[in-house]
Amino acid sequence: MSRLETTTIAATEEAAAGSATDVAGSLDPVTVGEFTTPSGTLFRFATAGSVDDGKSTLVGRLLHDSKAILADTLAAVTRTSAERGFGGSDGGVDLALLTDGLRAEREQGITIDVAYRYFATAARSFILADCPGHVQYTKNTVTGASTADAVVVLIDARKGVLEQTRRHLSVLHLLRVPHVIIAVNKIDLVDFSESVFDGIVAEVSHVARSIGLAEPLVVPVSALAGDNVVEPSARTPWYHGSALLEILESLPSIDELEAASDTVEPLRFPVQLVLRPQGGLAPGLRAEEFRDYRGYAGQLAAGSVNLGDSVTVLPSGKTTSVVGIDGPGGSHLASAAAPQSVVLRLSDELDIARGEMISGSGTTREVSQDLYSSLCWLSAKPLREGAKVLVKHGTRTVQALVRAIIGKLDLDDFSLLPSSSLALNDIGTVQLRLAAPLPLEPYAEHRRTGAFLVIDPLDGNTLAAGMIGERPGDSEEERYSI
Repeated sequence: MSRLETTTIAATEEAAAGSATDVAGSLDPVTVGEFTTPSGTLFRFATAGSVDDGKSTLVGRLLHDSKAILADTLAAVTRTSAERGFGGSDGGVDLALLTDGLRAEREQGITIDVAYRYFATAARSFILADCPGHVQYTKNTVTGASTADAVVVLIDARKGVLEQTRRHLSVLHLLRVPHVIIAVNKIDLVDFSESVFDGIVAEVSHVARSIGLAEPLVVPVSALAGDNVVEPSARTPWYHGSALLEILESLPSIDELEAASDTVEPLRFPVQLVLRPQGGLAPGLRAEEFRDYRGYAGQLAAGSVNLGDSVTVLPSGKTTSVVGIDGPGGSHLASAAAPQSVVLRLSDELDIARGEMISGSGTTREVSQDLYSSLCWLSAKPLREGAKVLVKHGTRTVQALVRAIIGKLDLDDFSLLPSSSLALNDIGTVQLRLAAPLPLEPYAEHRRTGAFLVIDPLDGNTLAAGMIGERPGDSEEERYSI
């Protein structure tokens, strides 16, 4: 059996996570270059790139060559490929059909919506997001990349780095995606030229340095022919790195990076629901047992919590302590850590509602109504100064006023150009005035609590993805004053 012989994991992320746990510990770690990761772990990655760079074909190739496709699915794709004349007399298979699930996608030959696929190799389980390449679907790329451990950016070897490549790399830098891999696709169409590959590597390095992105891994691939996708190719003897799948098997996930980090994240617990199981609201429960029960349900966004810990509730700033941590099935825990979902009980009866944040005492900034941020503008409706929007931060949504648009990113030299508006797919810096104070923390320091969404108050559509920046004049004394 090949090392890459796989099993298909269907349906849910939970299924993938469960499978990862089942096989963990039974296999040897995988090492590629400087990277070593335990086997059986879960890894999320997305693809990005310009239209027709071959993202869907690459995803299909990964699934096909790692044997993660059911026989009837492959038969259907093979039949459709033959009907459309793909591959001529050789009977080739259009592997992009494995992910282009919408009829419009198949008719136009482009990907429109994010397609998620779940598969596993002998070393790891994967959740894969195949994102569209058209400029108007950049928001789908932001969606797919926002929770990814890694993003594979495709570049057509014949075209090199394009404006959409620069836009995607800028977005990935803003989102702080831990690993960026550049797949130089269609290397077969430039006769497996080492000089062409080296030229693109130099171009990518220049862009990465310009925006402050860590040096990406660059791999020459042919998604159509399978070179360096699952197995190393003999047709690129000048390339001494690993095949794409082997790299994905070896890179540490966000959770693994955080677990290995010396930095201890402070507690951040956005309250999703206040639990007061009384009388008719919770039939079947004994009223005496839960007469005084008051718990705050949510998911730990960062850090950990222990019984007896002192915590501060934001935005009120009131301090209390944790007297109970209730887990699944009513279990009582001594501690919990991100990303667990639990119910916290506090020693004082404070007025806490959905949207408020329970944080470790002494670790929080002052709450603020002034929000300075970077925005990926994702709507055809332009943003202008003075506009009224909604800001969704964690579990809370507040009204906001666009006080100033400081500028937008020039994708040629990555400077900030003065601008009074942001159009579709622009990346800009803005100042918002919030109707209510929020516990705002820089995205650079707190990835999970430093992001927010901008929402249209008229129709509820998402307008932008935002990353909180530093406030002008911030200092260490101001930052941790509560």
